[in-house]
Amino acid sequence: MKPMLDRRDFLRGTSSGFGSLALAMMLQEEGYADGTVKVLHHPPKAKRVVQLFMGGAASHIDLWDHKPMLEKHHGEKSDFGEHVEAFQNGLGPWMKSPFPFKPYGQSGKMLSDVVAPLGECVDDMTFIHNLVGKTGVHSQATYLQATGFQRPGFPGMGSWVSYALGSINENLPTFVVLPDHRGFASNGPKNWGSAFLPASSQGTAIFPQRSNPIEDLTPQADFATAEGDRAGLKLLSKFNGQFQRERPGDSRLEARVRSYELAAKMQLSAPEALDISGEPEHIMKMYGLDRAGAKYPDTINAAEEEEYFGRKCLIARRLLERGVRFVQIWSGNDNSFPRRNWDSHENIERDHGPLARGMAVGTAALLKDLKQSGMLDETIVLWTTEFGRMPSTQGSKGRDHNPYVFTNWLCGGGVRGGMTHGESDQWGYKPLDRANPTQVYDIHATILHLMGLDHKRLTVRHDGIDRRLTDVHGHVLREIIA
Repeated sequence: MKPMLDRRDFLRGTSSGFGSLALAMMLQEEGYADGTVKVLHHPPKAKRVVQLFMGGAASHIDLWDHKPMLEKHHGEKSDFGEHVEAFQNGLGPWMKSPFPFKPYGQSGKMLSDVVAPLGECVDDMTFIHNLVGKTGVHSQATYLQATGFQRPGFPGMGSWVSYALGSINENLPTFVVLPDHRGFASNGPKNWGSAFLPASSQGTAIFPQRSNPIEDLTPQADFATAEGDRAGLKLLSKFNGQFQRERPGDSRLEARVRSYELAAKMQLSAPEALDISGEPEHIMKMYGLDRAGAKYPDTINAAEEEEYFGRKCLIARRLLERGVRFVQIWSGNDNSFPRRNWDSHENIERDHGPLARGMAVGTAALLKDLKQSGMLDETIVLWTTEFGRMPSTQGSKGRDHNPYVFTNWLCGGGVRGGMTHGESDQWGYKPLDRANPTQVYDIHATILHLMGLDHKRLTVRHDGIDRRLTDVHGHVLREIIA
């Protein structure tokens, strides 16, 4: 057996980039920048991103995109003026939203009653109502919004940001994911995987509502002791050192070694970041967390959604202020019955009502909280979903998939507020200007731009192709930049 190196000798002597990088990190006093982009492509407006992802396809025309024509022609036979390829059988009569709309803010933006809590924030938000997808299949459409590609095997947006810019705080992950408490949305962890990027850039999943929020961070068995844990890690470090010398440049081991070092630091830093017991009473109430110990019915309900989504939003704020660079918050799990996601084929009012209310309370609290602390100026908040829903009826109360147009909105981090960029048509079926829709590549390109990155220059050679988040597409939406 070859002689073992201790940890510091291993870090100093390895021929991979990780060794010198890790040693440099250890020697720095205030944070570190371990990303691949050492000099930003241009001055950034933002340092952090929060992505709010509504799994199951939230209806733009029932939340953000007011359509008086649907109210006028409600119940009449739908006529799109062209052949429509529906996902299921959702080409019934025109259906108005079951939720009334009202104007908010100086901009007079029309919002549905179920997202009314966000009315106080609309003058900081930019709505994009002409976003188009490529498919009405949940898994493919979710991949497209999360990774820029319709198929597996590509890094999530948070992984690209993590890879490019690295960490702000060496004691917490760069990219954190807060899944729905009921389970993963379509594709699960593949939405935030690192794929061909270094494995250390993948998202770290945290479940704030669980007794053990971070799997495998600390030993859970009664017989495990802190001393035994340290001894085991020391032995493992020796084996890793030998393995690394024999296989230089293996990013999987680099990531594993990095994860052990990060985990040791997170054993102290993560519990503090996740502990909201010291938050002021008014903050807890703002996030919908003033009902400690409340019991909820088995049916989907707004109060429960407020608590679960609000908790994730508050945790997100605490992670951001402690140096996490990218936080992804999910609402809705994969297909389940009764519905616990946004895939409201059967009943828009029953499903979207509670989900939207919970999302709106938590999101509004997050935006106001970030704004009052000054962090919103350097934090991009992106709301998205995999596609929209049809303006016609499925059954008597539901809506089918609509990949032909849907809504995203952005806020903070150099984004102009109080405006709409791109409209859908009178029904909310397709973009009003079909020749000039917005695509997810444009959203991704704009976010990277706001963080000081040129989406065309952030590339990685994989299988003989220079891959990037935006594939071979994407235009920066300069009209929405402040």
